[in-house]
Amino acid sequence: MGTGIQGHACRVRERKRLNMLNQMDEQQLLARWSTPDRHLRPVLTGSGMERRFDARGVDCPFVFRHQGRFYMMFVGFDGIGYQTGLAVSDDLLHWRHEAVILERLEGSSRWDRVGAAGSWILLESNDAREVPVLRKLDGRYWMIYHAYPDEGYEAGGAAMGLAWTADESLKVWHRLEHPIFTCEQGADWEKAGLYKCCFFEHEGRFWMFYNAKGESTWPWKEETGIAVSDDLIHWERYNGNPVMRCKENTFYSRFVSDPCIRHDGERWLNFGFGYDGVHAQGLLAASRDLLHWDILRQPLLAHGGAGDLDEIHAHKSSIVVWNGTLYHFYCAGRPWREGDPARMGDPGGPGEFRSIAVAVRRGFR
Repeated sequence: MGTGIQGHACRVRERKRLNMLNQMDEQQLLARWSTPDRHLRPVLTGSGMERRFDARGVDCPFVFRHQGRFYMMFVGFDGIGYQTGLAVSDDLLHWRHEAVILERLEGSSRWDRVGAAGSWILLESNDAREVPVLRKLDGRYWMIYHAYPDEGYEAGGAAMGLAWTADESLKVWHRLEHPIFTCEQGADWEKAGLYKCCFFEHEGRFWMFYNAKGESTWPWKEETGIAVSDDLIHWERYNGNPVMRCKENTFYSRFVSDPCIRHDGERWLNFGFGYDGVHAQGLLAASRDLLHWDILRQPLLAHGGAGDLDEIHAHKSSIVVWNGTLYHFYCAGRPWREGDPARMGDPGGPGEFRSIAVAVRRGFR
């Protein structure tokens, strides 16, 4: 379609070389967006309480400001599937659980009955330097979520759904009946299932970045692609997908996942994560045109040392700038130990303590 995303690709193909980052660019971007002060304690943990939606752990923070307070949409896992929660804070450091906003649909035959993991809510601005604020479209706030068909940890090939609310408490969400985006419609690289996405409006169209896998048996690769829409329901995939690919002998040799696309006033940035089969670490990628991306060679958010909250993983980012401080929220993972409030993993196995953590940079400009 010459007037759609494929036409956009033709117009920018000759400018591809402008996206290329030199070593100085990489160093400057890493220095600007790094968050060296990591808090030693998590800001949110799983409950460890059976039959609670977050009994095993919490994941996937999405932080924004609403009606004078900060909110975090996040995902809880109970051993059966994901459900989506909401937490609230006045200072971005101390959080309190508020509600479960996408629950399991017990007794339903719907495609998303096992669980629903909130991915992203439409924002007013794409600027990473501005505090995220929700955008109303047709009098409603809009969320994309993903749901897996089978019970267990991310079991089966996920699809994406759309939910909305006009409730200013953000506690009551209404899901559309059918998924809006599925792997069955996709190419080989995404045929085995979709994962987390982000979406935003740019130049009159909605853009979705999402990660997906092409194989259902381990080891598989996850890479990141693009789709665009005029109405949030009907999506056109980009023929050049995936736009962010795995690369051998790097920290993103297995996964380039969980896109978090923002703009810094000069470039588009992706605060996603890379995985090499051992550690998942926050990555930073840059683009001038949204289609051609350079992934920085070093992690933006590297895994921690022995005993740290993020000893194994530091990934799944949400970025907030507030009062001159950059807050980088992320999912942290380390080996489980006695006394931890919640435990991921199979009984009898080593287990993982998975929590939501924050790292900060004060004096951000």
